Amino acid sequence: MKVLITGGAGFIGSHYVRSLLSGEYDAYDGADVTVLDKLTYSGNLVNLAPVRDHARFTFVQGDICDADLVNDLVPGHDVIVHFAAESHVDRSIDGGAQFVLTNVLGTQVLLDAAHRHKVGRFVHVSTDEVYGSIDDGSWPETDPLQPNSPYSAAKAGSDLLVRAYHRTHGLDTVITRCSNNYGHYQFPEKVIPLFVTNLLDGGRVPLYGDGANVRDWLHVDDHCRGIQLVAQAGRAGEVYNIGGGVELTNKELTGLLLDACGADWNSVDHVTDRLGHDRRYSVDITKISTELGYAPRVDFAEGLAATVAWYRDNRAWWEPLKDRAALAR
Repeated sequence: MKVLITGGAGFIGSHYVRSLLSGEYDAYDGADVTVLDKLTYSGNLVNLAPVRDHARFTFVQGDICDADLVNDLVPGHDVIVHFAAESHVDRSIDGGAQFVLTNVLGTQVLLDAAHRHKVGRFVHVSTDEVYGSIDDGSWPETDPLQPNSPYSAAKAGSDLLVRAYHRTHGLDTVITRCSNNYGHYQFPEKVIPLFVTNLLDGGRVPLYGDGANVRDWLHVDDHCRGIQLVAQAGRAGEVYNIGGGVELTNKELTGLLLDACGADWNSVDHVTDRLGHDRRYSVDITKISTELGYAPRVDFAEGLAATVAWYRDNRAWWEPLKDRAALAR
């Protein structure tokens, strides 16, 4: 088996690659892995250091929007797991063009190549943000897409393209939509690593608006296990939500991070709320649980403590990235 993983040098993609090549996914045991990553500001080869010398690992630096490159690379692969995306909401508010280019056009280029070369399965990794905002209850996969940011709108566009290639061409596609991820190797512009690294340096952290926005938190290891279950046994043409089952307001999360880093509320700046800020996300994971046996395994308190400890112990990884994030603004 040959697996092509796009965006495999990023946070979630690299975790999936490391897990696959370390033998955690029995169904893909012995698979050859090709990673395609553009290495933008948030892509990092260091994330793949544990597997760079693996005999079944190949890295290709390139852009999923490069149709010639993708067309040359895809033949011979049995599965594509598509992580590559521009994903930071704040950056999409500042300018949405790159989000549309990468998330929509890049996905279309991959789908074209997958159809042309008869790839056996196309796994598209998406987000709960395509659903919009929900006051009560949780979204099943059948709910309409109502994205509220340029980022989530671009991801919704890519989801619809994936669906269309299944309906039109019969391409074997599956879509996953996850809640907010956390864990080690997450680029320090996202809320948990941003807050942790700022606080570890004795700095300050920004809390949007009243801090009452609610997110469901999912450890990256649980997310990647869910993706693998869908890759192995998800029904073609279907969508599967992957959640962690831990809903917290941003203010509650901030309090936990302050405690974990030995800081207090004097380190918090209350800032103007983000434009179009979704109030609450919550995915219903009944489908993936009943069909594929998924359940989150990582206890949130333990996972958060381990994440904070990892950033405390790995300054050499994140300190250069803080400068890179600032330069990329």
